Parts: sequence; C-alpha cells; structure tokens
Amino acid sequence: MHHWLLKSEPSAYSWEQLVKDGRTEWSGVRNFQAAKNLKTMKVGDRAFFYHSGEGPQIVGIAEIVKEAYPDPSDKEGRFVMVDVKPVEPVKTPVSLAAIKAEKALADFALVRQSRLSVVPVSAEEWRLICKMAGVKP
Repeated sequence: MHHWLLKSEPSAYSWEQLVKDGRTEWSGVRNFQAAKNLKTMKVGDRAFFYHSGEGPQIVGIAEIVKEAYPDPSDKEGRFVMVDVKPVEPVKTPVSLAAIKAEKALADFALVRQSRLSVVPVSAEEWRLICKMAGVKP
C-alpha cells in the first residue's frame, strides 16, 4: 500500500462534503507530476485529506476506491482522476506550520513541492503524521 496527500480548498470541496457524499471523483488535476501521482494510485491506498488555502491542515484520511481513469473535464484527454472515500477524520488537525516545524518532515513533498495538489507520502512520514494527528497508521 502507498500513501498520498490530496489537497483541496475547503470552499471548493471540503472534508465535510466528502463525508456527506460518501465517495467522490478526484478530478480537475492539471499538473503533469500530480497526474502521474494519480496514475500510480491503487485501490486500497490511503491519503491524507488536506485543506489548502486559509488554515492549511490535514483534516482526514481517505481511501482510493477506483484507480485512474480519464477525466471527462479534460477535453484533450491527457489527464486522469481517481475515486476516493472518507475513512476517518483526524483527532487533531495537523497544520502546515506543525509539519514545517517537524525536522523529520523537512523532505516531505508537501514542504518541498508546495504547489502540487497530489503528493506521495513515505511510510515514515505517514506514521509520524498519523501520530501527530492522533490516529493509527
């Protein structure tokens, strides 16, 4: 199993909306590196759900339930999307400031490539952030 971080502006699509919907298509990704990450995802992979923009923080854990398939909103047919479902909210939201303050996360893709909307999370990063968030890895 691999781990990921998915970013969303809460005003565009929030954790609360994902919980209400029960499942969603993760579409609209238009960065080639982020799209490559989507193509790598497998059913059962877990992802942190990250609210970007105002008050950036990890607020939940989602699961990939459908692997990459064509994103119909991409008229040129170059980009894909995946389907995700909520697993659980985190007990303690993990802010971007807390992540940046943790020396062990200095190489975390969220810190190094802050503009990417879909980033990989190593097993060590996953365990540490889960601990910070008060959830089991």
